[in-house]
Amino acid sequence: MLGCRTDLHIFDAGSVNGTRYCKEILPYVRLFRGSMGLQFLFMDDNAPCHRTVDVEQLLESEDIERMDWPARSPDLNPIEHVWDFLDRRLAARTLPPVTIRELRLALQEEWAAMPQQLIDTLILSIGRRCETCLAVRGDYIPY
Repeated sequence: MLGCRTDLHIFDAGSVNGTRYCKEILPYVRLFRGSMGLQFLFMDDNAPCHRTVDVEQLLESEDIERMDWPARSPDLNPIEHVWDFLDRRLAARTLPPVTIRELRLALQEEWAAMPQQLIDTLILSIGRRCETCLAVRGDYIPY
C-alpha cells in the first residue's frame, strides 16, 4: 500500500488454500478497507487460493472491491518485485539462513528494513508497466 504496510505474514507449514487465505490474509484486508473507506481497491492475483467461492463471498460481504487482474501477469504485479528484492537481500547476507526459523527471522528483518519508497515506486509504476505490456502485446516486459 502507498505510504505504509502491514507486518510480513509468513504462513506456517502446509499449502495455502482459500480457507487459509480467508483466515490468515483477509483480516489484514478488512483492516485496510476499514481505514481507507470507499476509495479502497484490493489487488491480488489470480492464484487459485485467491479465487475460491469462500474468498469471493467474504470480499463481497465486506463490500471489498477487487481490481481486475489479467492471468499470467507477473511482470505487472508489484509484489513479485518485492519478493525479488527480499530474495536478493537474503542472498547477499554474509550468513544466509539455514533453518526455517532463521529464514523466518531474516525475512522479517529484511521486510522491516525495506524502504517504503521502493514499495511506493513499484505501486506507482503499474500504469507504465501496463502500457509497456500492451506495447509488447502481452509478452514479457523488457527490463
